[in-house]
Amino acid sequence: MSRVKNTDYDVVFIGAGHNGLVAAWYLLKAGLKVGLYERRAVAGGAAVTEEFHPGFKNSVAAYTISLLNPKIIKDMKLAFYGLEIVERKMANFWPQPDGGVLFRHNDFADNKAEFARFSARDAEVYEAYSEMIERAADFLREMILKTPPNAGGGISALIAAAGLGRRFSVLKIDQQRVILDLFTKSAKDILDGWFESDVIKGALAFDSIVGFYGSPETPGSAYVLLHHAFGEVNGKKGAWGHAIGGMGAITQAMAKAVIEAGGEIMLGSPVAEVLVEKARATGVRLDSGETVRARAVASNLNPKLLLTRFVAAEHLSEGLPERMAGYKCGSGTFRMNVALSALPNFSCLKGHDPEKVRKAMTAGIIIGPTMDYLDRAFYHAKRHGWSKKPIIEMLVPSTLDSTLAPEGAHVASLFCQQFAPVLPDGKSWDEEREHAADHIIDCVEDYAPGFRASILGRQILSPLDLENIFGLTGGDIMHGELSLSQMFSARPLIGLADYRMPVKGLYLVGSGAHPGGGVTGAPGHNAAREIVKDFKRHKI
Repeated sequence: MSRVKNTDYDVVFIGAGHNGLVAAWYLLKAGLKVGLYERRAVAGGAAVTEEFHPGFKNSVAAYTISLLNPKIIKDMKLAFYGLEIVERKMANFWPQPDGGVLFRHNDFADNKAEFARFSARDAEVYEAYSEMIERAADFLREMILKTPPNAGGGISALIAAAGLGRRFSVLKIDQQRVILDLFTKSAKDILDGWFESDVIKGALAFDSIVGFYGSPETPGSAYVLLHHAFGEVNGKKGAWGHAIGGMGAITQAMAKAVIEAGGEIMLGSPVAEVLVEKARATGVRLDSGETVRARAVASNLNPKLLLTRFVAAEHLSEGLPERMAGYKCGSGTFRMNVALSALPNFSCLKGHDPEKVRKAMTAGIIIGPTMDYLDRAFYHAKRHGWSKKPIIEMLVPSTLDSTLAPEGAHVASLFCQQFAPVLPDGKSWDEEREHAADHIIDCVEDYAPGFRASILGRQILSPLDLENIFGLTGGDIMHGELSLSQMFSARPLIGLADYRMPVKGLYLVGSGAHPGGGVTGAPGHNAAREIVKDFKRHKI
């Protein structure tokens, strides 16, 4: 990547995460001169592939793909730059404490038959439930690449609000009610109204707590469930997959597209502060002391971090720093990557057809068997800092991608919830991380005997590690809680929803902006559109 020093940009970026790379590409295509300054030695933010044990590499933070917007994949020609995405052979399976298992297949008919093993009634209503979620997800897909109406944004915001209102008003009244429920209620409220089996409800509720430090009982958790339903893989709605080479294959393809379009990416170049002169952003100062001048500044950072540490309080309106200090961060996430000498041997798969087992090992393997289990995991973490029975999603991506591990060996991602961003009683994650990691391994061992003995090496990322390494405030993988008070026109704050920050010429392009977290690229896409508008209107 380019290491050319250039202090004459139209837009300088703080960070080169996936949203920043997306925004930079669209700005370059609009004819603007762009430079990205990245703190780490690799571009991609939390969507990177790295070697974590000799001979073993993995997607070390973000770990699976579905939400990346297909328009962005097409526009940036990411396949041309090497991106290949494959679908899991099975969606998920849930080992049960009694040795049973619930499978979630890629085929609807198979899922209906699977649900019938637990409840004939639930199998019958599953199709109607799925259609309800898909209709709501389609409505959400329409909103993903839109700029939210901004309070105080003048006539343009009013027009935008009217347009969204019209799209909502043409829906049938029952569809409007469903969407309102999904945006405001808890996942438990929704699922209790449809299903009777706690196993089925637990499986469907899992998406409601991914990256959410809360319970399926928490109001707003139904939206988190919906947020994870709007993706697709290779044109198949709702599917999840794997990028060959790991998540870093996505961002390396993006970086190549940016470089070819004329952008410059400076690695190992941390930014120290945003320069503000005469009430407008004029560039950044690096940790090295170097000043980089630009007509505008675009930030990949969590908005709380940006407006409390990178912009001096004197440049913000009275009360804004305090309000941003209250912006809720902390997704309750603990990540591990493990190098394995052999595939995990889950007890619940014994006796099943070998081909079915082979497909199952490409799936998301979720230790979180019931709704009650998911609830208790959060409430225990609230009291004690981390759950003694955590929720664990294991992926073994080497079953789909031979580039990640030596022949015959494997890598596994362990995405774990619920782990408090800040521990009680003055404890530190530096002290607790190894204990928590050992306990997570023990929990997997209960369902897959021999797992501990197969581990050749491990990488531990506590909430504090996620913050220190990737800049994720509070370890929050979403750049801010996905709650009603921090979504759409209120993300990150009412009045700042249109990607324009409170200093003229300063923009937010990361997941702290609409539509929120996940590897979507949408905040970067949308922010670039607003930046281009401002350049064309000579507002910068």
